Amino acid sequence: MTHRLQRHLPAARMGAVQYLNTRPLVHGLAARGADVVYDLPSRLADHLATGRLDVALIPSIELFRGNGYTVVSDACIGCRGPVMSVKLFFRTRPERVARLAVDEGSRTSGTLARILLAERHGVTPQIESLPIGSGLDDTAADAVLLIGDRAIGSHRGSFQLVWDLGDEWCRWTGLPFVFAVWAARPGVDAAGVGAVLAEARDAGVANLAAIAAAEAAPHGLTVPQCLGYLRDNLHYHLAAQEREALAVFYRRAKALELAPVGFDIAASLASRV
Repeated sequence: MTHRLQRHLPAARMGAVQYLNTRPLVHGLAARGADVVYDLPSRLADHLATGRLDVALIPSIELFRGNGYTVVSDACIGCRGPVMSVKLFFRTRPERVARLAVDEGSRTSGTLARILLAERHGVTPQIESLPIGSGLDDTAADAVLLIGDRAIGSHRGSFQLVWDLGDEWCRWTGLPFVFAVWAARPGVDAAGVGAVLAEARDAGVANLAAIAAAEAAPHGLTVPQCLGYLRDNLHYHLAAQEREALAVFYRRAKALELAPVGFDIAASLASRV
């Protein structure tokens, strides 16, 4: 029997999201010599911008806002339908939303919510931050965005409507959605990083049952629920449709002045494996 050679990660300071949805991407990294810092998506983006990290799994909106970032892997966090872990809870009809509370850990999902409200319902609500650890009852906003582990599952309270933002985007555009990508800051030698990250992703996807068995209880899920989420709600490959979706997301964000003019998405994807 032949065994596939396992690549080891070149020296790089790396950061990844601490949510359940990241587990398949980082499952095989330790065996490949990676020393990974885990934090909120928004903080990872800040650390990459300040040079504290060389490569990070950052919110896709930060790819547009960053200073010359390049995508270094075809591993990503995306969806091609309901994502289950990004939800917008409405206390009123979407067209009447005046205040939107956004999960402090979110940047991409917050932008996505604002795009959907503006483009589909013509509203540009006042934005307030929902601190980490706060819940739906901690704000009186007309709509509340929760992401990650605390968005999964049922929630108490009286809501007129709940949007799964992945599903809303996919049905509206006919495209997938990409929440996070592996990116490197300018000046970082990322040669070989993409292949290792792709291998780690492949190892994780091949072991979803084991990941679900280990992660279900800590996240308040049954093993079947956890496995279903990782297997059926998430997509981990940055393929042609995902690249098109990133371009559409950028154009929509730019039109609302939520992303800078002049971002070259083709250049940012040029080094993608």
